[in-house]
Amino acid sequence: MRKSFRLLSQVPNKNLHIDHDDFREFEPFEGETDLIPRSTAPGTEPLTVVGVDMRKDFNEANHYTTEYVNNLLVVRRAKQFVIDITFSRPMVPQDDFQLEFLIGEKPAANKDSLVVVTFRNRRSTSWSGKILGTRDTVVSLGITAHAKAIVGLYRMYVAVVVGNGMQRTEKDPNTNLYVLFNPWSPDDEVFYPDEVGRTEYVLNSTGLIYMGTPEQVTERGWVYGQFEKGVLDACIYIMDVCRMPIQSRGEVTKMVRTASALINSQDENGVLVGNWSDDFSMGTPPTTWTGSTKILLQYHNTGAPVSFAQCWVYAGVLNTFLRCLGIPSRVISNFNSAHDNTGNLKTELVFKEDGTPDRRNTRDSIWNYHCWNEAFMKRVDLPPKFSGWQVVDATPQETSDGYFRCGPAPVIAIRDGELCHPFDCGFVFAEVNSDLIFMVSDRYGNMTPKKVDTTYIGKMLYTKAVSRWGPEDVTRTYKHPEGSPQDKETMAKAEQYGCARDQSDLPASKLAIQISAQAGFVGEPLKIEVTFYNQAELMKSVKAHMEIAVTYYTGVASS
Repeated sequence: MRKSFRLLSQVPNKNLHIDHDDFREFEPFEGETDLIPRSTAPGTEPLTVVGVDMRKDFNEANHYTTEYVNNLLVVRRAKQFVIDITFSRPMVPQDDFQLEFLIGEKPAANKDSLVVVTFRNRRSTSWSGKILGTRDTVVSLGITAHAKAIVGLYRMYVAVVVGNGMQRTEKDPNTNLYVLFNPWSPDDEVFYPDEVGRTEYVLNSTGLIYMGTPEQVTERGWVYGQFEKGVLDACIYIMDVCRMPIQSRGEVTKMVRTASALINSQDENGVLVGNWSDDFSMGTPPTTWTGSTKILLQYHNTGAPVSFAQCWVYAGVLNTFLRCLGIPSRVISNFNSAHDNTGNLKTELVFKEDGTPDRRNTRDSIWNYHCWNEAFMKRVDLPPKFSGWQVVDATPQETSDGYFRCGPAPVIAIRDGELCHPFDCGFVFAEVNSDLIFMVSDRYGNMTPKKVDTTYIGKMLYTKAVSRWGPEDVTRTYKHPEGSPQDKETMAKAEQYGCARDQSDLPASKLAIQISAQAGFVGEPLKIEVTFYNQAELMKSVKAHMEIAVTYYTGVASS
């Protein structure tokens, strides 16, 4: 009996699918016998994919990602990773296939969110691939993501050329993979030049944050937890929920600048709600947090900003975000940090004629300390000297281009007063270099400067030292020695860029005061010692007014 078979055409860019109901029987022609189909010649049957091995353990050992608690492969861009493909038969020279990597909702080749990697003579996109070897039906492939590849979670497909079309593997979540920044690669914008630093600023999941005053520095341990289960997904979720453009996620400058806005909830419904009062009844007091993991997981699970944070919490969570994605980062504490609301280099404290603080007319403030972050990167938008550590601050203080964010500002630009470069150099410069001016207001509202202190603000800046549990003084990376020729040149240059200073020509005071207090416990007497130094030739009578108040670390008096 002869059977007739319907021929299924190959449809370009669609999976080949054979429905058994499409086979129909027909009666044989009169006088003809059954036809016996010929066997297919070896190597000519369609090539199909049987399995994909992402070689997770092997790849992550080479990419410094073994600590991520995640079922999917985590690799870094600009470094080869290996995938094994098992086909239905050994490959022959006529076979052709490609890997396709997709990221985001609407992947497109012209936005580098759809990447095709080929292994024959056809041209690939920005990623490279090569066949490393074959073992019967298994083909080992080496793939290298471009040094500027988008960072995030990719979906991967294997597409085999069949006739004039492509037969793709079905969607398989197990073949998804994360691509991160690579501080080990000189081709990546986040390349850090030594292994000890990479270990500290990328791989260290715990740290110290410095607090207190210049005279009494304290430390707080913080668990960054960048490798903990769910943290990497939470970091990607933050970018997704705040609608950070996919194509911007491969550019470290844009990534860091956007992150400084995403960590606070002032814009875009970000991660943390700030609270500098003494009422934390609607959330968790900032002093209760000991790490970032719980905060990030809560935000990911609920989609609602987490309450509450102050500067060190913002800095700790942003540090986790940056290290998790592969950007070298550290937390900086600036002691006697100026918050200048007028955009100049004058931090003015106003007093009444009797010497009591005039808080109603005082607009500026001095924080005992303020924490921000530094991220290490190449600034491709600036001259080479401005690459390296960049200030980025997630604490919502002032808006920058319409959002509560700050940075990245090159630390070397802060030190040398070159404040014309992006981003927010003038604001950071004022935090470490403002002049402290004591103003006296008369009953008519007239202000008269009585004293100028050029050394009080930015007294010192600390970060955790590399490879040891202790502080590293990084003050000289932000400012030259007070009164040195380099310092005078920096201040003059800053004025040229519009940062006004106080030019009052005040006579040197002949009276100096030193106030010291011993640390104590609540409910115990507080011992305060005030010493007056008369540097004049004549005896002086002194009338002093002393006011003691409980204040927050931001300089605001408790009500």
